[in-house]
Amino acid sequence: MTAPVIRPARPEDAAALGALGRRTFVDTFVTGFGIPYPTADLNAFLDASFDLEPTLKKLAEPGCVWWVAERDGELLAFANAGPNGLPHPEARSGDLELRRLYVAKSAQGLGLGTALLTLALDWMQTNTARPLWIGVWSGNAKAQRLYAARGFEKVGEYDYPVGAWRDREFILRRG
Repeated sequence: MTAPVIRPARPEDAAALGALGRRTFVDTFVTGFGIPYPTADLNAFLDASFDLEPTLKKLAEPGCVWWVAERDGELLAFANAGPNGLPHPEARSGDLELRRLYVAKSAQGLGLGTALLTLALDWMQTNTARPLWIGVWSGNAKAQRLYAARGFEKVGEYDYPVGAWRDREFILRRG
């Protein structure tokens, strides 16, 4: 087995990227945290977020970047950054957001999350002098500690839609 490689995502990664996103979301929030999403809401969210067409559209979005970690042709993790879309009154044009950082359950502990986070934050800092933003589920204390260690502070909250279900999210900002 070879060492994982981190590289920019490509359009031909879309199907595998969507499958990884779907699986990681379920492993993290449904199995891991036990959020009792109604099946119809969960499926609507997963389809809208991780089916092939939405994934291809997100990969092509102007101003966005994606990186994947792969080993032997299998995607293990990914990160996505781009223009900030978080609903905060101080958010302005030119602000950037870490939109997603997902690591497959089977790849946790390999340092891929840290490597992707560093890569994304470095890219964001290089591409704006404006604040950096992250949205994180209110119940994910581990992620909140990780982001706090990187200088992010909680500056707000909002409801993140998973179908008709609403997750309480914290808005974090640095700068």
